[in-house]
Amino acid sequence: MKVSYYGHSCFGIEIAGKHLLFDPFVTYNELAAGVDVDSIPADYILLTHGHQDHTADALSIAQRTGATIVSNYEIVTWFQNKGIENGHPMNHGGRWKFDFGTVKLVNAIHSSSMPDGSYGGNPGGFVIESAEGNFYNAGDTALTLDMKLIGETHALDFALLPIGDNFTMGIDDAVTASQFIQCKRIIGMHYDTFGYIKIEHEEAKAKFAAANCDLSLMPIGQTIEI
Repeated sequence: MKVSYYGHSCFGIEIAGKHLLFDPFVTYNELAAGVDVDSIPADYILLTHGHQDHTADALSIAQRTGATIVSNYEIVTWFQNKGIENGHPMNHGGRWKFDFGTVKLVNAIHSSSMPDGSYGGNPGGFVIESAEGNFYNAGDTALTLDMKLIGETHALDFALLPIGDNFTMGIDDAVTASQFIQCKRIIGMHYDTFGYIKIEHEEAKAKFAAANCDLSLMPIGQTIEI
């Protein structure tokens, strides 16, 4: 798998030649000014919830690429009403087999509304399983005991966890989350973009290291292979 970071909680992950794009928020993110949003590939756009800092570029990218939007029923319907034909609605606990692997929608504790203020359904996270590896995108969430179920039922190669605090869990709770999901390779997200969620990078890495976990804080625009 190739993992590309486009800032905030936006990741592109290439699996089996397919491009999965999570929570695209690039155009309005000053930290991602060096990213050309019109060059980001997408076969699938997976949205954890409806907030603008996770959906702002989803419409334009879906229109450009013809990507299928995968999210909860309410979010998929909202985009279909905007003219997006390719959508795959899901709900919590459901799993679906796509051409790159399987997607399971799992619980997240947060809120969800669309950029126009309409109802965005329940927030969620995704567990992706494929022949190339498995990973968990927690979305925006608090620490929850439900994460223990993920660790007990899925063998994860890495996880994308929010670490910025204030709107989501912070570093200490994210360390606990990594133990719950039984995953030692963590890629941080939802940090530094706004004043409320700025973190001390070295302190964060040290806390994960003390728990025998590796925290990666990817530079925006970087691509790595896992």
